[in-house]
Amino acid sequence: MQSAPRPLLVLHQDQILRQRLARTRRSPFRLSMASGWGDLRTSVSEAPPAALILVDPYHGRASGDGPSPELYNILKAFPSSTVIAAMDSSPARYRDIWLMGEWGIAEILQMDEDWSEIALQRRLLRARAQPLRRLLSHDSGVPFTGRARALMDAAIETVMTGGHPKDLARVLGFSPSTLLRWCHRAQLPTPRRLLLWLRVLFASALLDDPGHTVFSVGLACGYSGDQALRRAIRSVVPESPTELREAGAFETVSAAFLRELSELRDDAAEKR
Repeated sequence: MQSAPRPLLVLHQDQILRQRLARTRRSPFRLSMASGWGDLRTSVSEAPPAALILVDPYHGRASGDGPSPELYNILKAFPSSTVIAAMDSSPARYRDIWLMGEWGIAEILQMDEDWSEIALQRRLLRARAQPLRRLLSHDSGVPFTGRARALMDAAIETVMTGGHPKDLARVLGFSPSTLLRWCHRAQLPTPRRLLLWLRVLFASALLDDPGHTVFSVGLACGYSGDQALRRAIRSVVPESPTELREAGAFETVSAAFLRELSELRDDAAEKR
């Protein structure tokens, strides 16, 4: 698995925020500053699927005019893009926050809070993992125990940083054998298969955007290209990337993942 820096496209004039982003050491992001909405749109169109976009939603707007329509246009033109709005959270802007949620903003970063560089990195990675976290909160009929939720949350973070089972164990403070036991008791797949499922789920969320090639989705998910991604997908579901796109990739893969979790719970119940 590859773990290349993810492009982070920034359209924001706040110098403190820009400095924090620029001086973070060992950052998982490759920073690119845009000069305006047109420049940002061009960068988004050329960026790989793993890119994140951090914007001032009011850039170029007069006070009280609301979020820029250019932001709306980017969100609609690139529906799988992860766009984060960095702004002050005054009560007067609550309606704007609701509106941007309707547009498809992944997360609001409140500028009036004191963000360290590490906290900022974590918020950006959490925003990129939004489709996977929605799966946790979805009423799927497969209840997640507290143990399972903790493991899944750590596994999502591990996948977003290009990690492996040993990295998941390190995040949780476990030995590999303890992690394996926890997954078994939580009625989850083995650590290696759990991370495989989450990578394929992440890939399926990107495949639902027809603007991304299978090759670019493979690279975004840490694979060497389209063939490696196809093999990973085939190891958990029978469909090809093209078939997944036709059926609704994320919905199809998430349903298969939840079926496997249900089967694990049924097997555990039979052994009691």
